Amino acid sequence: MPTLIKDGQVIENTWVLIGKESDLSSVLSHASEQVLVPLSLWQEHKSDLQASEKAIGVWLDSDDDTYELGSDALELPLIALNFPVFMDGRSYSSAAILRQRIGYKGELRAVGEILRDQLFYMKKCGINSFEISDSVKLEDALAAFSDFSNNYQSTIEDPLPLFRRR
Repeated sequence: MPTLIKDGQVIENTWVLIGKESDLSSVLSHASEQVLVPLSLWQEHKSDLQASEKAIGVWLDSDDDTYELGSDALELPLIALNFPVFMDGRSYSSAAILRQRIGYKGELRAVGEILRDQLFYMKKCGINSFEISDSVKLEDALAAFSDFSNNYQSTIEDPLPLFRRR
């Protein structure tokens, strides 16, 4: 199971990510009490999922339209963003949209192919938890958050660009 880093701490991952091929009955009968469902399943069965006893989060694939989740995001305890391959950066934009435009304040998790080199930038986009694969050394992953002491551009963490912070 991948390591989970949340807000700079290594913690146990209690959420189970449900694949796109799953249906409502498999989600509701799943043993876990905390499940992440794909956006399409959420849209199709929102009322049934909300009525269940489970804690429900939603995960967005990189080609999902973040705005389709809309104000539903504000009700969710966890939204996960999939980074299917290193070269696909669309989920960075999804993170910024969720934080800046939609106003999401909950846990925003990066899942998929997460590499050490991406962690600093993911955090700057508003992602605060990260599923780290077993191939990445935990010490290296934690060190990645302090790779740079400052950044020039504005970020979710530092809304003013460097020249405005002087």
